[in-house]
Amino acid sequence: MKTLVIVAHPDLNASRINRAWIEALRDRPDTDVHSIYDAYPDWKIDVRREQRLLERYDRIIFQYPLYWYSTPPLLKKWFDEVLERGWAFGPGGDKLTGKQIGISFSTVGTADTYLRGGKNLFTIREVAAPMEALARYVHADYLPPFAVHDAMHMTDERLEESKAAYLEHLARAMPSEPAAAG
Repeated sequence: MKTLVIVAHPDLNASRINRAWIEALRDRPDTDVHSIYDAYPDWKIDVRREQRLLERYDRIIFQYPLYWYSTPPLLKKWFDEVLERGWAFGPGGDKLTGKQIGISFSTVGTADTYLRGGKNLFTIREVAAPMEALARYVHADYLPPFAVHDAMHMTDERLEESKAAYLEHLARAMPSEPAAAG
C-alpha cells in the first residue's frame, strides 16, 4: 500500500518530533513525505498538483503539531482549496473514495490532560473528530489517530520510542469502519 505523509509544520527545523518521524519514514520504500510548508512558503497552493499527488496513493496521513485543538493554518487552507467539490465530494467528487486517511500529531499537553474531564476536557479521539468527519465526508476510510504527548519535555529515549510506535502504527492501523458508499 503506497502511503503519502503530508507534513504540516510551520517550523519543521525547530521540531524534534516531526523531523524525527520524517527521518523514520525515509526508510520505508512504500512511503513518501510531502511538507506543505516547504512546498508553499508563499501559501499559494498548486491545487491541481496536490490533487494529482493524492490520486497516486492508497493511504494519506496528515502529520502536524496540534494547534488550538486543530491543524496548523496552512493545512486548513490546503483542505479548503485542494478538497474541491466535484473532485473530493459532491457530483463527480470521488477521487478519495476508498482511500485511507489518518492523522498523526504531537501535543504540548500530557496524555492525562486529554482524558474526559482532564485539563483539555476532551479525549484525543474527540479532538480528532473533525478530521474523522473530513475523511468520512470524502468517502475515505478513517484510521485511528496517532498522538504523542508532552512535546516540550520529549527525552531522546521517548523520541526514539515515538518513532518506533509511529512506524508500528502505520504498519498495523486499520480503518475503524469502512466509509459509507454514496
